[in-house]
Amino acid sequence: MTANRKITILGSTGSIGESTLDVVNRHPDRFQVFALTANKNVTKMLSQCQRFQPRYAVMLNSESAEQLSKAIQAANINTEVLSGIESLEKVASHPEVDAVMAAIVGAAGIRPTFAAARTGKLVLLANKETLVMAGRIFMDLVKQHNATLLPIDSEHNAIYQSLPHHFNGNLTTVGVSRILLTASGGPFRCSPVTALEKVTPEQACAHPNWDMGQKISVDSATMMNKGLEVIEAHWLFDAAPEKIQVVIHPQSVIHSMVAYVDGSVIAQLGNPDMRTPIAHAMGYPDRIDSGVSALDMFKIAHLDFEEPDFKKFPCLRLAYQALAAGGNMPAVLNAANEIAVESFLTKRIPFTAIPTMIEYTMHSVKAEEMATLEDVLRTDAIARDIAHDWLTSLQ
Repeated sequence: MTANRKITILGSTGSIGESTLDVVNRHPDRFQVFALTANKNVTKMLSQCQRFQPRYAVMLNSESAEQLSKAIQAANINTEVLSGIESLEKVASHPEVDAVMAAIVGAAGIRPTFAAARTGKLVLLANKETLVMAGRIFMDLVKQHNATLLPIDSEHNAIYQSLPHHFNGNLTTVGVSRILLTASGGPFRCSPVTALEKVTPEQACAHPNWDMGQKISVDSATMMNKGLEVIEAHWLFDAAPEKIQVVIHPQSVIHSMVAYVDGSVIAQLGNPDMRTPIAHAMGYPDRIDSGVSALDMFKIAHLDFEEPDFKKFPCLRLAYQALAAGGNMPAVLNAANEIAVESFLTKRIPFTAIPTMIEYTMHSVKAEEMATLEDVLRTDAIARDIAHDWLTSLQ
């Protein structure tokens, strides 16, 4: 059995963070919460601090940190409250920390995730942007500092579980022919293209299978989520873009598959609950209880598969284009998408304008290589400015 692991949870008040704490709660003999972090949800963070008594609680927002500090003092909780990005980096790289759950949504999660890798931690990666925006730089850092990287995304975790135990980073030498990345197809899989213009944020966030935050729910509805996962899979498994195939699988029971040269296809199945991949990564190499009910094959009865419609879901096409272009283009894609989704959620643009904004931004930024995290963050800022300018031109 693995010794008691001290864990920092980056983004503890989000859906992944809460699921992680649920797994921690089931295994008090295995895990100890060292630090919890959030942006500005003081109420939820206070409740988590009362329950798990972390040494540190970090709020990215300074006003929220002040509020939390007062509330923690009043509740007589022995937790030190910190604020700002540097504090996120501190708790991700602290010498006493064994594992870091990187679950901050968006570009804000990159710096603390880098800090964890730089200090050789076990990095449980749920933050997509780290690999999408800075894949090569991050993977080099992981190798250089002997960090251990385990994917939390249900699809990448499924691929990891479907690869041989001795997988060394070379798909060819272990006989892999393709990675089959499954996608639910989101809430608009069966909707005609003409109906997408009138889609509301509420409709886009109503995912048929998964309970997720707003940003990732919209990404699932546009299929950008799957596009970002294609880019992640490229870096995680050193897979060429043409070896990563997206397969629509509406039931979300098969979380991904690996096809081998001998004709075998190995898949990981399970109920759609993020506690399964979280428990797999947290307990690795042991298997531990996740709290997820067993899969009932008789209730499922059948499994469906379809090819994705690139015309209906242009975001998926744009992600493949960004990966093929390489360099800074995936970072541009990601930044423009964040602005586009935020603009849609605040009803400033229609659903169908999300890919339009992204494509405009990709065409407006000069393609170039990136060597450092500073290059990545600069590209991110430039792309956001261009996306904002495009938005302003509409008003």
